[in-house]
Amino acid sequence: MPAEVERALEDAGLMEAYQARPPYQRNDYLGWIDRARRPETKARRLRQMLDELARGDVYMKMAWRARPRI
Repeated sequence: MPAEVERALEDAGLMEAYQARPPYQRNDYLGWIDRARRPETKARRLRQMLDELARGDVYMKMAWRARPRI
């Protein structure tokens, strides 16, 4: 995980919400942010990830519900 993403998650108090997401979502978010070429795009994507984690019911602008752990 890039240091700036880790720092943003910790500063926002969302590391636990991030860790609770399935591995494919965590990987998608990190890859999506990393593929941004412009710093503005990278910052916008990071904000979107943080907003979605804070809401808890959205993943990449799509409705998402966590499955109960068995």
